[in-house]
Amino acid sequence: MIYDFNVKAVRGREVSMEDYKGKVLLIVNTATGCGFTPQYEGLQKLYDKYKHNGFEILDFPCNQFLEQAPGSDEEIVSFCQLKYRTTFKTFSKIDVNGENASDLYKYLREQAPKAAEDEASEGLYDKLKGYGFSTDGDEIKWNFTKFLIDKEGNVIERFAPTYEPEKIAEKIEELLKK
Repeated sequence: MIYDFNVKAVRGREVSMEDYKGKVLLIVNTATGCGFTPQYEGLQKLYDKYKHNGFEILDFPCNQFLEQAPGSDEEIVSFCQLKYRTTFKTFSKIDVNGENASDLYKYLREQAPKAAEDEASEGLYDKLKGYGFSTDGDEIKWNFTKFLIDKEGNVIERFAPTYEPEKIAEKIEELLKK
């Protein structure tokens, strides 16, 4: 269960995922120098709309994809807050794939090995293959992959990087009503 994991806050403090028990979560691996970085705007809109109803966004910067999340944890938080006015929780930078992948992300990938895709996903995956990235298996394909978690800590769905945050609103609303 997702509540069995601990993650690191920006200043290194351990945070139990149990702190989010009873909330609907959207967990996202992000990067500040990615073509999808403007999705921070859509994420913040979702957060503003649903945060008072028991919704949280958990932001995990990741530098594994062409080093598009450079800088320290503090620099990343500052960038997001100043440029996109984010107010949701940003955690310490992590790996989402490979032997150093965070245990949380290993679990998320296992629970939702395939992402819901949209019309732009295929073009992204073709481009990634050209860069030598694998688009097979359960690995995270790129920045801004999103995982939707229900109030009981179950992984409900995984969304491809191209899947705009606003398109997830209806699913969030359904989970908040349960």
